[in-house]
Amino acid sequence: MTRRQSLPMLALPALAMILAALLPVRAAAQEARQAKPAASADSLYCEQRRLGYWFYCVKPVPADEPQMAQPPAQVTATQELDAVTGELRELKARAILYPTPENVTAYIRFQRAQLDRASLFSDVWQRAIWQDPELDYTLERPVGALAKKQWQDARAADRDAVMARLSERYGLFYFFAQTCGACEVMSPIVRSVADRWHITVRAISTDGGPSRHFPDYKVESGQRPRMGLEPGITPALVLWDSVARRPIPIGYGVLSADELQDRIYLLTSKEAGHDY
Repeated sequence: MTRRQSLPMLALPALAMILAALLPVRAAAQEARQAKPAASADSLYCEQRRLGYWFYCVKPVPADEPQMAQPPAQVTATQELDAVTGELRELKARAILYPTPENVTAYIRFQRAQLDRASLFSDVWQRAIWQDPELDYTLERPVGALAKKQWQDARAADRDAVMARLSERYGLFYFFAQTCGACEVMSPIVRSVADRWHITVRAISTDGGPSRHFPDYKVESGQRPRMGLEPGITPALVLWDSVARRPIPIGYGVLSADELQDRIYLLTSKEAGHDY
């Protein structure tokens, strides 16, 4: 009988337990032995022979990813103009607070440059208006002496045509007071315009006093509040639209005959915004 065969049967379980405990250690040692030759091979292949970059021994340094260049921020015309204004104010303040020749000269030069820029803008503006009739407001309201005279004559003719037909639809309420100095000036003007265009005038005395220009006056009995007029202000003129049955206030205080006729013309024949 051999020695191995002489081992008692009771020692076999103990031996199995020892082998089971040693298996993880053996596996770890085997992994270490496998890694060591690889590391040794790398060391022998690369370090001792010094083969360098082209034999993949020196790992290349990864290049940084190229960054997209950011486009420059767009400067708006408003920002540019604000910058010019700010610089002009700064140069002016510096010239006033520290009036050295250099500071004053810098301010004058910069101000002159901006004046030249403004003159160029004005010149281009004028040329653009000359070349585009839709932009030329003087075609509607001339400013030149000759053209303005022709426009005024045409407008006066149009106004007179409107005033000639006014009495067919409109009448006048004239509020006055005997103690009102302005009414003494305004009453004959109202009388002359009414007589020229044959407009019926109903004169209303707010204090009960008479008027030599309107002997058939009436004493006020609540007409102004019903027409939406400001109380206590004389003289006051109101057109009465007999078709629409509504009052059209013309104005307060002293008005010239031309101004009175112009207001009547605009209020009865021109819509707001169409005359300018």
